[in-house]
This record gives sequence, C-alpha cells and structure tokens, in this order.
Amino acid sequence: MRKPQTVKTLEDLGRVQLSKSFFMREFLYSEISQIEGVSNIPDDPELAIAAGKNLCEQVLEPIQTALGRISIRSAYRSCAVNTKGAENKNQYNCASNESNYARHIWDVKDADGYMGATACIVVTSFIPYYERTQDWTALAWWIHDHIDACAEMTFFPKYAAFNISWRENPNISKAIYSYIKNPHTGKSGYLTKEGMENFSGSHEPFYRDLIENS
Repeated sequence: MRKPQTVKTLEDLGRVQLSKSFFMREFLYSEISQIEGVSNIPDDPELAIAAGKNLCEQVLEPIQTALGRISIRSAYRSCAVNTKGAENKNQYNCASNESNYARHIWDVKDADGYMGATACIVVTSFIPYYERTQDWTALAWWIHDHIDACAEMTFFPKYAAFNISWRENPNISKAIYSYIKNPHTGKSGYLTKEGMENFSGSHEPFYRDLIENS
C-alpha cells in the first residue's frame, strides 16, 4: 500500500481493521495536525498497519476485554507532525523523531531495526475510581501483571490517560513512568522498571479494590 494521495485511498487506509475492535482511522487523528496544517498520514502504511495490529491485538484488546471501553486520546504521528511537535516542545510535549521511532511514529523502525507502536489511551471505566482515589497505580499494576506484551507505560494527570507501547525489540524491558505523584509514596517518576525491587511478582494488593468494585 502506497502513501494515500486521495480521499479514497485515505478512506481505504482508515478502514483497515487492526483488531476485533479497532480500525486505523481511530489512530490517525492529531490536534497538532489539525492546528498546524501538517499531514498525519504514514509514509509507509504497511509498516504502520503491521505495528498497529500488534499494538491492538496484543495490548489494547486484552485491556478492553477485561476493563471495558478504551478511548484513544492520541496515537500515530507522521514524522512531519512529530517534528512540528518537537519544535514546540513546551506547547506540545513531543520528544524528538529519533526518540519516537517505533513509538508514536509507527512507520519508522527503531535504531535496531525493530517496529513498534504507542497510543495514548483512557480506560473509561477507570475514571470514577481514579477521581475518587487519585490512585493511578492500580491500573498500572494490573496492566503490568496481566498484559505481557506491554513494553512501556507513561501516565498523565487528566483522567489518568497514559501512553502504552508494544515493541518488537527484545531489548526493550517493561517500565512504568508517571507525571502524577504516587499516592502511596508521594513521588512521581518511575513506578517500576527492570532492576527495581518491585518489578517482579504479583502486585494484586494494589488493584484488588479496583477489580472488586469495577
């Protein structure tokens, strides 16, 4: 599939079913693209589709099956859109293109030649629990324990939205980072990553209340 050049070919790309519940069109919307007038269309649609299918089938579908509807906040970025976002980092909070290859930029492989994909999502059913408790770690630990294909998560304050990644690269280890303070420690930053004492084992006590009351 070539990069879409017409409305019809872009419609065809948007209608690609990435998994049981998700279509490519959901992942192409970008506020930066809309405001800045920069196209958010993959240069390599086939690679973007392949990476997106892995993200949806291995990560997003299992979360949605267990916890309910996922809302896509942002996801795929073209190199041009991400460049514009990185140029205005204070406004748009985008990292460099090189940092986003095989993350938000689905259609470029990482430096080691592996594909990957990231989406920023909200788990709708989690919003009431989060607003009541401010405990984003319950969701983070549940995903860490149950979704093996999830590579990285980064949490943000509004609705506990978070970036979640699938990565083909075997050298990428699981990690959870947050810009929200951990209600149990009062600190933001890494909740866990490989090498930390809390990385392994079950974390069920942290999300027991979430599951029992969901």
